[in-house]
Amino acid sequence: MKSIIINGSSMVPIYEQIVEQVRTQIASGRLKENEVLPSVRTLARELKISALTVKKAYDSLEEQGFTVTVHGKGTYVIPGNTERIMEEQRREVETALENAVCLGINCGLSDEDIRKMLELIQEEQRDGKNWRD
Repeated sequence: MKSIIINGSSMVPIYEQIVEQVRTQIASGRLKENEVLPSVRTLARELKISALTVKKAYDSLEEQGFTVTVHGKGTYVIPGNTERIMEEQRREVETALENAVCLGINCGLSDEDIRKMLELIQEEQRDGKNWRD
């Protein structure tokens, strides 16, 4: 598993940050089917957080059907979830874009203005620049 980055100043609970990053790693193929996740204690030590927080994240991933825990052996990525995760992520992006377009229209922006903003944001993201900075 690639490193998990915790944002301590985020309003998103730490266990949810872990869940989202693991799901993203599964969807992107960085975490493969049947790959074992670090133990609860190992990940807690690496992230300098409570083991209970990691356990809560792992339990959530299991409840959502992304992992399975085998007592005494570890927590593994369940095969076949990549498509499901990708579809969920597409829906999230679609909802965010819909909200952004509605906001733009409500602010009086033209369709062309909205398209140009989207293209600019895409360019900046591809270039590795965070447009929010």
